[in-house]
Amino acid sequence: MNVEPIIRVDGLVRRFGEFTAVDHVSLRVHAGEIFAFLGANGSGKSTTIRMLIGLLRPTEGSIVVDGIDVMAQTRRVRDHIGYMGQRVSLYQGLSLRENVEFYGGLQNLAGQELDHRWDRLRERFALGDVEREAASDLPAGVRQRAGLALAILHQPRVLFLDEPTAGVDLVGRALFWELIQEQAAQGRTVFVTTHFLEEADYCDRVSFIDAGKIVADATPAELRERTGTDYVVRVTGPPTGLSAVAAALEAALPPRAAKVTVEGAQVRLRMGSLSPERIVALRTAAEARGAHLLGIDPPDMGDVFRVLAREAGETAS
Repeated sequence: MNVEPIIRVDGLVRRFGEFTAVDHVSLRVHAGEIFAFLGANGSGKSTTIRMLIGLLRPTEGSIVVDGIDVMAQTRRVRDHIGYMGQRVSLYQGLSLRENVEFYGGLQNLAGQELDHRWDRLRERFALGDVEREAASDLPAGVRQRAGLALAILHQPRVLFLDEPTAGVDLVGRALFWELIQEQAAQGRTVFVTTHFLEEADYCDRVSFIDAGKIVADATPAELRERTGTDYVVRVTGPPTGLSAVAAALEAALPPRAAKVTVEGAQVRLRMGSLSPERIVALRTAAEARGAHLLGIDPPDMGDVFRVLAREAGETAS
């Protein structure tokens, strides 16, 4: 069955004078996906997302979100989307609760309906204790959670998040991504930009933009395999028998599938791809030698991006 994507972008171009910030970008995002849109500063990320939500008119191209032509029906599409930027748009002179009432009013929400929706969000996003505090006094992590709650107050089908975890500590970022994944599990589509490349692993699909052009669009696992960046499998065992363990592990894999080294008290295997079948084979071979699988370190997404950017530069030249 051919399912129409909930976000469809074709030939998107944005020029500022002689400078082309976004260069013929085409994207497909399906309902319920968490879609990561990644790139370095100045790559075209924020310009693209501003066009997708109707804040900036493209020079060329078309954008359809939830079946609505964004350029032709900008007001209508805003009822279908939620947006949260790096700088959360909370009015500093108002309390959080007053911000809720203000944003609710913009969406024609008031009275019992607004109270009912906010009660559920306030509890899940752990905002009850700060509801009466001024927005200007909220810590960064709390402010981001509040921004996300307000972005989904009107129950949009598509959520756009532009650098949502910037300035938030590691614990706050983990909690925020837990909330994002809940939104996707409920059927909401999430389009997110981030400069924390490791956050791509929270997402179903990743698109990299470099110098205004899309250089890759795939799942995190597919990107790692394509770029040849290595998984590292760590195995520990009897110190006096690690060479034999290394030989057994190498024999359990196809020829030249991995680079196997003994490093300190561990055997390390570096390989470009790692299937469940290979994990089972390695665990079996390790246990047969009195060793055990200690852990698997996936390739760093920063390394993946550097390979993709280098490839893009070589193609351009």
